[in-house]
Amino acid sequence: MSILDRINSPADLKPMTRDELRAVSEEMRTRLIEVCSRTGGHIGAGLGVVELTVALHAVFDTPRDKIVWDVGHQGYPHKLLTGRASRIETLRQEDGLSGFLKRTESEYDSFGAGHAGTAISAGYGMAVARDLNREKFKVVSILGDGALTCGLAYEGLNNAGASERDFIVILNDNEMSIAPNVGAMSKYLTSIQRNPLYNRVRSAIGSVIDSAPGPLSGVGALVRKWEESVKTFFTPGVLFEELGFRYFGPIDGHDIDALMDTFAAVKELEGPRLIHCITQKGKGFPAGEHIEKWHALPPGHDPATGKLRKVSVANTAYTAAFGQGLVELAAENQKVVAITGAMPSGTGTSAFAKAYPGRFFDVGIAEGHAVTFAAGLATQGIRPVCAIYSTFLQRAYDNVIHDVAIQHLPVIFAMDRAGVVGEDGPTHMGLYDIAYMLAVPGMVVTAPMNGREMIALLRSGLNHSDGPFCLRYPRDSTPDVVPPAGEIQAVPHASWEVLRRSASVARDRDHAVAILAVGTMVIPSLSAADILSESGASVTVVNCRYLKPHDERVLAEVVRDHRNVLIVEEGTIVNGFGAHMAAVIGEMDASIKVVAHGVPDDFIDQAPRTKQLARLGLDARGIAQRASAAFGMENLRGTHLRAV
Repeated sequence: MSILDRINSPADLKPMTRDELRAVSEEMRTRLIEVCSRTGGHIGAGLGVVELTVALHAVFDTPRDKIVWDVGHQGYPHKLLTGRASRIETLRQEDGLSGFLKRTESEYDSFGAGHAGTAISAGYGMAVARDLNREKFKVVSILGDGALTCGLAYEGLNNAGASERDFIVILNDNEMSIAPNVGAMSKYLTSIQRNPLYNRVRSAIGSVIDSAPGPLSGVGALVRKWEESVKTFFTPGVLFEELGFRYFGPIDGHDIDALMDTFAAVKELEGPRLIHCITQKGKGFPAGEHIEKWHALPPGHDPATGKLRKVSVANTAYTAAFGQGLVELAAENQKVVAITGAMPSGTGTSAFAKAYPGRFFDVGIAEGHAVTFAAGLATQGIRPVCAIYSTFLQRAYDNVIHDVAIQHLPVIFAMDRAGVVGEDGPTHMGLYDIAYMLAVPGMVVTAPMNGREMIALLRSGLNHSDGPFCLRYPRDSTPDVVPPAGEIQAVPHASWEVLRRSASVARDRDHAVAILAVGTMVIPSLSAADILSESGASVTVVNCRYLKPHDERVLAEVVRDHRNVLIVEEGTIVNGFGAHMAAVIGEMDASIKVVAHGVPDDFIDQAPRTKQLARLGLDARGIAQRASAAFGMENLRGTHLRAV
């Protein structure tokens, strides 16, 4: 039996020797590489914190002591040590372990983590609650994976540092988020790593003061004052001390001895403390530590090379098609720039960065700044395209309203990962952008049915100078082969497209059904119409590519010819497009029966994207069944629906 297999909880680490802890670390790294080759997952961050995780659980008394992880990507080794090793093969699988930290999954997951920058604020909240409750335990927040490019981290540091409370922050400094970290803080931390002299000098000063005989003890205050003056010369670590944190480091985050000794010493102190650990993201991955490439891997890759064992024959991903289309459109307009938040590969904008490095801006994990930065660019005639995941843009909602919409600035928001996102689970679902963007006055909201239409709508956005414009697209392959952008014309503003019109609507309006489909739901709605029509139903399908403003002419035709309208969207049903259209249609003709079909008011668990859609009734069969049930088509509850 391996050493790792003998660990049922962190308590099993405490009697181990340092050599055994090193052996555990190597076994953990091997296990993670093997498991993620089958399950997929964010392997890079986890491999970088293996020794750090072992040392934390060996020194601190978890779960009584609270370990708060920033970004769930770091949590894989933590799962191995906290009673979940036997289930690690279920990582990111349906009904299996989450790819992130989840309070309902384990008592050791003291705070749920999916996005960056949350650890300090959450951990400080726990420390304050501990003191209010008159309890005694330690709180350790691990900041990492580029979180110091995130404004929330600084807000937490500023508040916690001034408190003088017992609170520990570990800065996991791997110089990376998903792509290399950017900005002044990245340079700042790098300079710390290159200035070890200060730490040696400070240590020597401490030894002199601590060992000074009685008659000389009075010089301590003078020496400490001299130390405060000198340390600013030797290292920029003074920033954390000026924020109220006692600074320790930098130390090697892969050295078990250094980690254990430092954690044990710092644990006994009081007040805000910050330990600066230098780690290597992706450490130990056999294919090499190409960090952005190995940040996350798909299932079915070779653990020795990182390459997929079976080459995909699917069409281009929406993300890649968007990135290439943006590059081609930018060639036509020198004013076009691209902005992303630490996600050049994830948003497809890495192609833009390569083609136009002077017009590409990765602002780090700082979505609010990205949006307001884009607003500033737009005031000067630049055409910014903000490529940000739907779930991450939620973090910048005030900026969208306050800095872009109120000022009516022509910023384009390209919202990747819209809709359900498969194995990433609830923290990354892009289910709310339709609802939150529809609520913004002056915002143009669009959703393409395929890759070609995505580029057409992007062109439409670049042609639109009267306020902000957004488009959403999924984490999926395009259903079509996308031609070069130069061959694609803009979609006429506020236009819908009737893709299927039943010939019988004029004589059978009472039973005719119109399906108003949004984006990814257009193609399954067409298939659902085929199912329904086989049983004699009269079905029209409309591609509602502009959600706001809508096509008033086509909607008037729909209301005139149909008494039953089903609105299908891959987004929350609460305040979504269906709710919006129900109100609009109700004012036009209150006798029309309008039913919204989308994602219910609940969080959606991890599973393959196709399974999620089927369970939500957002595939062809589910849409047909919803129409049948909603509009009393009893004759459709038979062979055709069951056979799909």
